[in-house]
Amino acid sequence: MKPIMQAVMAVETAGHTRGRRLRRLALRIILAAVLLTVIWVGYLLWVINRFDPGPVGESYDAGIVLGASLWRDVPSPGLRERLDHALKLYEEGRFDTFILTGGYGGVRSRLAEAEGMRNYLLERGVPESDMLLETTSTSTYDNLLNSKAIMREHDIEKVVIITHEFHSARAYDIARYLNYPDADLSPAKSEVVPEHQQQPREVLAFTKWKIDSLLLKLGLRLPDF
Repeated sequence: MKPIMQAVMAVETAGHTRGRRLRRLALRIILAAVLLTVIWVGYLLWVINRFDPGPVGESYDAGIVLGASLWRDVPSPGLRERLDHALKLYEEGRFDTFILTGGYGGVRSRLAEAEGMRNYLLERGVPESDMLLETTSTSTYDNLLNSKAIMREHDIEKVVIITHEFHSARAYDIARYLNYPDADLSPAKSEVVPEHQQQPREVLAFTKWKIDSLLLKLGLRLPDF
């Protein structure tokens, strides 16, 4: 009987030892994941906040306004900031053609983002002939990919991309990925989107884009959010 009890105790001891090792291993994996996440978030915040697009040029063939949500078919306050910034460049003679890009307009909106943007600019005196619309995109990648097709169709080469400051680094990274020729950025500073909302969402969106940039080589993408 004693040898049997000793064997049982040995098995139990071995089981406890393996359990402790597994718990230690799991803890190390969790700590490593947390550390890598902190490093990654810190790196992206550094990239987002240090990005400097440089001075805007004197003349472009077109200005691409990246879409944002509509509120009941009307540009949201954030989107109005982008449009007002683009309108200022247009009135200064920096470009004479808008490329307005954006599909899904938002909750309780029947229009695409680009359509809401067109209506806003029409009310401010911009002729419809000076606006080209892209109405199917649901992400910054799609905005710029579909805008590039419009550029080819209309023999547009030199463009300035108009968005917000906190969005500029990602937009520039995507433009480079898509081999945009001579693409400059002119960011609008946001007074209506609080910084504590800007940065966390942009970190998530930038992370998604970096994953997508790898998956696209396989013909895949993560769902948009």
